[in-house]
Amino acid sequence: MTLTKTDEKRTNADETPTPTIVEGRPSKTKDDSKVVVDEQPSESKPTDTSETIIVDWDGPQDPENPKMWKYKDKWAATAIVSMFTFISPVSSSMVAPATGTIADQFGITSTVQLAMVTSIFVLAYAVGPLILGPLSEIYGRSRVLQGANMFYLVWNLVCGFAQNEGQLIGFRFLAGLGGSAPLAVGGGVLGDVWLAEERGKAIAVYSLAPLLGPVVGPIAGAWIAQRSTWRWVFWSTSIVDAAIQVAGIFFLRETYAPFLLERKAQRIRKSLATDPEKAGLDVHVKTVFDGEHRSWRAIFSKALTRPFVLFVKEPIAQVIGLYMAFVYGIFYLFLTTIPTVFADVYHQAPGIAGLNYLALGVGLSLASQINARYMDKIYVYYKAKNGGVGEPEFRVPSMILGSIILPVGLFLNGWAAEKAVHWIVTDIGMAFIGAGVILTFQSMQTYVVDCFTLHAASALAAVSCLRSFAGFGFPLFAPTMYDHLGFGVGNSILAAVSIGIGVPAPILFWKYGKSIRGASKYARKSP
Repeated sequence: MTLTKTDEKRTNADETPTPTIVEGRPSKTKDDSKVVVDEQPSESKPTDTSETIIVDWDGPQDPENPKMWKYKDKWAATAIVSMFTFISPVSSSMVAPATGTIADQFGITSTVQLAMVTSIFVLAYAVGPLILGPLSEIYGRSRVLQGANMFYLVWNLVCGFAQNEGQLIGFRFLAGLGGSAPLAVGGGVLGDVWLAEERGKAIAVYSLAPLLGPVVGPIAGAWIAQRSTWRWVFWSTSIVDAAIQVAGIFFLRETYAPFLLERKAQRIRKSLATDPEKAGLDVHVKTVFDGEHRSWRAIFSKALTRPFVLFVKEPIAQVIGLYMAFVYGIFYLFLTTIPTVFADVYHQAPGIAGLNYLALGVGLSLASQINARYMDKIYVYYKAKNGGVGEPEFRVPSMILGSIILPVGLFLNGWAAEKAVHWIVTDIGMAFIGAGVILTFQSMQTYVVDCFTLHAASALAAVSCLRSFAGFGFPLFAPTMYDHLGFGVGNSILAAVSIGIGVPAPILFWKYGKSIRGASKYARKSP
């Protein structure tokens, strides 16, 4: 048999490769992108002993291809990843209502230092994905997710035994490093298993988890702080995370296509090593994703630098990263200031004040479910109008709605608290903020995954880095801002910035997103 080189630079994971295993001796043909097989027996000279085997999926419906899995398997992977993504952010904010007790025990008097006890966890979110996201493209999604979660579990448990402020901040940073993995790798898992027209619902569930977690956390944390010791804030989340870890071991299968095909290639190499007919041949076994230089050092170096390259060279990653940073910063600013608002303005006890987080959760949940129902329908509608060709820009409409709802919520919440209007009005403003945040997050995360399908983990790592710095920094200046400006003026400034960034961004993506992707090295090109 005779074989030409296959196209080794496949970047669009939405297209399922069709050949299985093609083997033979390389020869030159005019079309270097197709597999050409000569059915006649090879009569090459005895000195020609080079042979190449290209490993791919067993046809377009190969059940081993994650995109061809049964729906129950796809949703099992989505559910496990979403649970990983939920429990870590619970820890990020669950300590917020207990910071007063921690301050009394450790003698913390600075508002910045006290805010850092909560936000240092989010700072680790900026660092962890830059390493863990690319590592998942080398060692597989499942290994990295479960290994990082175990790292988070250990250090989160240790937080409950901290004896001073420095230990608590250090342990929380280490726990955040492990807990950051789902934020980068989770989107890659969904890109691996779902087709573009199916992906909206899955990402709606996944993107709700990191935002709903910080809402549920403070509600539980407030009652724990009021009824027990603050140390149980960490011990209780560790117990829940241990259960999720066990579920992940049994139900989370590997999803990354290049890693799975490399496993397949390794099995073929082992079988060839024991085949006496192949003993004298120089056999090269490669996958369709392999480049010309396939070494672990080269792959490791490229994967670790890719998030930085994406952020520096990709305008898509820069614009989305900037806006997501602002939205995420606002979200964590509210998570850390809600106890102060309802304690100082409405004079509520910690447990009752914590229940106001439910308003944020209602906005997040309702908007998420509505968006999940219509996001894929909107995508399919515009795909049909576009001649059956899907574009990432078809995710933009919900981003437009989110960019309008968010500043409305900021104005309403800020001035209701400033004038001490009934607490329900302040909560309604928080619900609008939650709805605006989740609509923006879901559309932008889906847009990133659609653009950078194969390298989704690296792209999400690049985007999440800046947003995590904002999630760390915003709560630090919030107390000073509100002390000097008040809740009304302070929120009005945030709303004005939200309008200035949020309104033009979706319009730019809708009009120029396709041309920007056309000039990109990593983004998926339109057919």
